[in-house]
Amino acid sequence: MTELEHAHARHRLPAAIRAMRPRQWVKNILVFAAPVAAGTLLQPAILLTTLWAFVAFCLVSASIYLINDVRDVEADRAHPKKRFRPIAAGELSPTTALVLAGAALVASLGLGFWMAPLLGVTLATYWVLQVGYSLFLKNQPIIDLAMVASGFILRAVAGGVASGIELSQWFLLVAAFGSLFMVAGKRYSEIRELGAGAGTRASLARYTDSYLRFAWTVACTAVIMSYSLWAFEQSQDATWLRLPWHVISIAPFTLALLRYAYVIDSGSAGEPEDVVLSDRVLQALGLLWVVPVAIAVFF
Repeated sequence: MTELEHAHARHRLPAAIRAMRPRQWVKNILVFAAPVAAGTLLQPAILLTTLWAFVAFCLVSASIYLINDVRDVEADRAHPKKRFRPIAAGELSPTTALVLAGAALVASLGLGFWMAPLLGVTLATYWVLQVGYSLFLKNQPIIDLAMVASGFILRAVAGGVASGIELSQWFLLVAAFGSLFMVAGKRYSEIRELGAGAGTRASLARYTDSYLRFAWTVACTAVIMSYSLWAFEQSQDATWLRLPWHVISIAPFTLALLRYAYVIDSGSAGEPEDVVLSDRVLQALGLLWVVPVAIAVFF
């Protein structure tokens, strides 16, 4: 049995579902960020609205993944890991993939505009920007970082607009620089893994690992600073058992970012969702961060 056949045998989901990259839907958890930060997630109406926003973002991102894989099918076949994706591997035809992409887009926008007009606008903006990235801007250095980062930011914004939650300047700063940190780290890991001249992504040939290291270092610093300022501001009015829980959350938050930076520096952060789902230390730090944040927000 060939390596490709072994890869196919390990999969139990249909090719059409796998082509939508359900593992990467973990990124859409960012939709819950705004309601959690506002302390309103447990309100039944807002929880339901946020869950629907999450589903809508899973659908629109699935549409983008399908279009992107059709666009990059030849490059993916030259990639050591991406060649096993259903379209690159020949399990799903490009025509079928594009039909599925259209259906997912219609379902996402229909759900978004039904829930809240601003959510529909956010989803449409995300789709337009990401399609533009896939078709025209993917190989433009700097621009490609901004376009991918915008996808993370719009996910975070979606949770707020879906429920009418006002987004603070600190929330937006953390979302923006956090997105840049992850994207620059992803590119850095790709260079470490594949080399700048590997040919799977033209923009990599125009980056240096030192430049990308600079970008994700600056972004990481800005995230920590913005989050810390938010935490100190919130702790002035919110304490439980006379402890500043927002401030306490800074420590695990910073350690989690440093852990992710360690993974980036080792060249293993090419797929952020795989890092989140497989790194036990990062998961433990995430749990240690969630506990004081939950106490601070809900108590």
